[in-house]
Amino acid sequence: MRQRLPQNLIESGWHSRDYLPHFEGGEIPQFITFRLKDSLPREVLERWRLELRREGNEAALRRRVETYLDAGYGGAFLKDHAVALLVESALLHFDGDRYHLAAWVVMPNHIHLLATPRDGHTLSGIMHSIKSYTASESNKLLRRKGAFWQEEYFDRYIRDAEHYAQTIAYIEANPVKARLCRTPEEWHFSSARVRSR
Repeated sequence: MRQRLPQNLIESGWHSRDYLPHFEGGEIPQFITFRLKDSLPREVLERWRLELRREGNEAALRRRVETYLDAGYGGAFLKDHAVALLVESALLHFDGDRYHLAAWVVMPNHIHLLATPRDGHTLSGIMHSIKSYTASESNKLLRRKGAFWQEEYFDRYIRDAEHYAQTIAYIEANPVKARLCRTPEEWHFSSARVRSR
């Protein structure tokens, strides 16, 4: 069931569209994850939420989701190099204009990025722009129709310099953790590869 956020949280920058709360903090770095529509069945996620709600363990839910996504379930359309390149190019297109992009990785069925919205741009607006453009263009490349991305995205604001560095390390190591390559620099669609050049 969808829950409404208290008014004081809404006024401080929090909002919710579906199941996940989002934070519009202005020019604050945000760790963002978004995934393909078919990457994690809703019934699986709902079952995990019910199981873990009893334990009150949100971190365990995030770990389960991350492990599931890293297994590459669903159509994994981002395995297609043309689609992955399109998505990476879209992420880089407004870097320095709408946001500062510190790190990113395009995985087979999900994306991680660390971005700081620039003045005059909201996280929700940035995400809408990225997702709508890449969905439309990816569907053209794949000669398919229908929903491409899961409607929601996960965002977490960065607390301090240590959290910032840990987030970059997590993002860039994700392909290694998922056993897709041996080193972060080997993964084609990642800030680690760009940084290594």
